[in-house]
Amino acid sequence: MATQERDLGTHLDSGHPGPDRLLAWYRTMVTARAIDDREAKLYKQGKVFFLISGAGHEAVQVALADFVRPGSDWFYFYYRDRALSLALGVSPMEQLLQGMGAEADPASGGRQMPCHYGDTRFNIVSASSPTGTQFLQAVGAAEAGLRATRQPELRRHLRTFAENEIVVCTAGDGTTSEGEFWEALNTACNLKLPVLFVVEDNEYAISVPVEVQTAGGSVSRLLTGFPDLKIVECDGTDLLDSHRAAGEVVRWCRERRGPALLHAHTIRPYSHSGSDDESAYRTPAERAAQDRRDPLRKARRMLIETGAATAAELDRLEADVRAAVAAASDQALEYPQPAPETAMKWLYSETVDPTGPDFDTEDRPAFRGDRQLTMVDLLNRCLQGEMERDPRIVVFGQDVADASREEALSEVKGKGGVFKVTHGLQTRFGGNRVYNSPLAEANIVGRAVGMAARGMRPVVEIQFVDYIWPAFMQIRNELATMRYRSAGSWAAPVVVRVTYGGYIKGGIYHSQTGATLFTHTAGLRVVLPSNALDANGLLRTAIRCDDPVIFLEHKHLYRQVHNKGADPGPGYMVPFGRAKVVRPGRDVTVVTCGALVKRSLDAARAAEARHGISAEVIDLRCLSPLDMETIGDSVRRTNKVMVAHEDALSWGIGSEVAARIADELFPWLDGPVRRVAALDTWVAYAPELERAILPQTDDVLEGIVGLAGY
Repeated sequence: MATQERDLGTHLDSGHPGPDRLLAWYRTMVTARAIDDREAKLYKQGKVFFLISGAGHEAVQVALADFVRPGSDWFYFYYRDRALSLALGVSPMEQLLQGMGAEADPASGGRQMPCHYGDTRFNIVSASSPTGTQFLQAVGAAEAGLRATRQPELRRHLRTFAENEIVVCTAGDGTTSEGEFWEALNTACNLKLPVLFVVEDNEYAISVPVEVQTAGGSVSRLLTGFPDLKIVECDGTDLLDSHRAAGEVVRWCRERRGPALLHAHTIRPYSHSGSDDESAYRTPAERAAQDRRDPLRKARRMLIETGAATAAELDRLEADVRAAVAAASDQALEYPQPAPETAMKWLYSETVDPTGPDFDTEDRPAFRGDRQLTMVDLLNRCLQGEMERDPRIVVFGQDVADASREEALSEVKGKGGVFKVTHGLQTRFGGNRVYNSPLAEANIVGRAVGMAARGMRPVVEIQFVDYIWPAFMQIRNELATMRYRSAGSWAAPVVVRVTYGGYIKGGIYHSQTGATLFTHTAGLRVVLPSNALDANGLLRTAIRCDDPVIFLEHKHLYRQVHNKGADPGPGYMVPFGRAKVVRPGRDVTVVTCGALVKRSLDAARAAEARHGISAEVIDLRCLSPLDMETIGDSVRRTNKVMVAHEDALSWGIGSEVAARIADELFPWLDGPVRRVAALDTWVAYAPELERAILPQTDDVLEGIVGLAGY
């Protein structure tokens, strides 16, 4: 096993490793293969429920492990890194527990399939199944170290920090086809981050061969134009060649010369997974040629030829390993699977509750004067106050800085975002804490996930929700699942600020809402303030809580006069999941949010003035969690309810609220639950079309009157 105390220089200067180290490496390789074979048997017996192996990749992994420092360096794996995981210190039984879905599985508590490694002891960040999502997170983890070198007070807040730490990110050759691979390399080179990208090239992405995946058949040849990127190729089935190459790239990264790429040519002697049969697409001759390159066969032959061990000694070693793995397997089978009642555990923080009293100071603001400020102003003041309070917070995204070229700030006023929400933050806190990112939404969110894993608190901005979708893989499959899939060992407390909404003549690509795509994603908090005061308090709660938050800011509401508020002070927080009755009423309940709050209030006043109908208006403020208690209390009094929201009618927020009311409050209803929403189409640019598509005050009024007269 590698240790933190290992002297790197000794290894690099020692030439070929001695017999003892070679035998230790071989034992790890044999152990990895034995676990693969054992799981294959258990899979056939129905005791392991999915099968994937690291066979053929063992040599380069154990060679690399000789140079890295678990617990000091950081690791982002993919699902073939069994030998590397073992070499860093994960035990065979711990690996087997995951395959069996045991609650005792330390990587995921039975939530992930086999070979999805994660271990806080060794800084192995929880791996996931989507291919390529680890690249940007690894860059973010390295970036956290970079920020800490420039901001010493940050160091004590990180999980671990070392001056010469590196981040190791592994992947298969097929994964390099993902766009996030190229985004990660771009940022790693741009910032000269100590990230070691290890491409374990077994020439197949399931059934797709490398020449179909990669132009020219070699990803390393395509990367030669990246500045400061050290590229080293090796025979990943050969221990000594892998050791030579691994030492070279690790040294490059530790010396802070930039990122490196280790392109290791490996094999895949087993099918992609238990659901794949490689004989359907690989010829017998090709498979036989691959078998001749098996790293275990080559390592055994080398050990015998160099006199490091005899054949009989290796036979005994292999038998001992197989017996140990079998014993570990038998022991692992005795562990139970998670209890059904724990199915919802770890979706959110188990210790920090943003719906609770610790986040409720709404009734005791400490107003700083009576000047009425816009939503933009109060969001900015919240960010300022929180950055003063917490050195872990960084703010980045496209256009958020005052000026990337800081020397220009002596001559220009600075930008600070398209809508000025972040204006002045870079000038006040410096470019290490507030900075621009590339125009790449996945890059922004992926890096934030990696930084959060190390203990930072990123607040990132996506300029328009219309363009957030390249980041949706990172949001849905990474940000939202990090805590759940690791059984609480890892978390991603990231705030994603994003503008949304219409009523601005913005056309199809500047008027989307899309909130339900986030509310339908378990593990996310989704917040949607309608006024400046709520925006300030809810953003502070979002930053201080331990869960990932999608913070939706309506462009149309940014500078409205009707929703201004005074600065409530640095301790003002609005708890999540608490709706607000913004207008009491007797006859009809209107449940609404965002830009529809003002339209619903106007409609309610008109309904009372013209028809004598008393409508109660509820501003949801937070969509996930949803406050059904406040809704229920109102419906039990009015007995009639309508939901008004901006997004399209079908599959919108109203559908969910209406369904819950039908489930929970049906005995109190005197009529159907009505909905007012946008037409089931995109928001067009022409003013008359926009007005026809989006719900207006008259639409809400018509709904109130119709429901009251039902």
